[in-house]
Amino acid sequence: MTTHPSPAALARYADPSATLDEVTLWSVETHLEDCAACRARLTVGPDPFDRGAAGPDLLDRVAAAIDRQIAAGPPPVHRRRWSVARNRLLAWHLAPWLVMTVAVLACAVLLQAAQPQLPSLVALLAPVAPLPGVAIAWSRRHDPAWELIAGTPAAGLTMLLRRTAGVLVVIVPALALAGSRTGVSLALTLLPCLACTAATIAVGALVGVRRAAIGLGAGWALAVVLPAVLTLRLPAVLQPGSSPLWALLTLALAGFAATRGANFRRLSSHN
Repeated sequence: MTTHPSPAALARYADPSATLDEVTLWSVETHLEDCAACRARLTVGPDPFDRGAAGPDLLDRVAAAIDRQIAAGPPPVHRRRWSVARNRLLAWHLAPWLVMTVAVLACAVLLQAAQPQLPSLVALLAPVAPLPGVAIAWSRRHDPAWELIAGTPAAGLTMLLRRTAGVLVVIVPALALAGSRTGVSLALTLLPCLACTAATIAVGALVGVRRAAIGLGAGWALAVVLPAVLTLRLPAVLQPGSSPLWALLTLALAGFAATRGANFRRLSSHN
């Protein structure tokens, strides 16, 4: 409201036995949030010169009652450090996607054992293995606490990197185990995995992480996985000599993503 409430309205608001209609009650409370003068008048009573009002006594009684209830209540529970770190790194709505990714890698190992003539399926899937988890890590459509998290100081690139680290904590050991079972070089699984993760974040700064993950995953499947399965040969980008190129690409994309950190603070429809 633009004008001060009348002394009568303030008196009825301060009187616990009086009743106010919802519109007047809402307007008085809204005005008191921004008007220190009216809050002072309410404290000493409707009349600012009336020092005998019961306002201060009422506040003292409320404060004493709150202190008694706090003292009688249970002691505060201190959270364990490992629990805090777990909740910061992992968002539990990612769990189904991580389980699905690990299951796909396990199927790739089994299929490789059943069909040895196929090119290394683990090497072909390694670059896109973390993409489902990264796509969900910063998505308003799949995060039930999106509104709460997006308003915190740690939101944006910091939160995305924390959740991406949680995804990699699960995916990287799964890739290492799958690679050891199929005889694939560790560098040819981890470096492409990190490069595509960095590419998703870098491109996600421009078009949104979810769209970037979907686009990169579809592009990799059409340009690399499908030709490799049809020709029964690994492409040149997954040959042993390609490791230095993957490492340089990872560093370049990570540097670009770091310069675009402010883009992740914009709550656009791309997220």
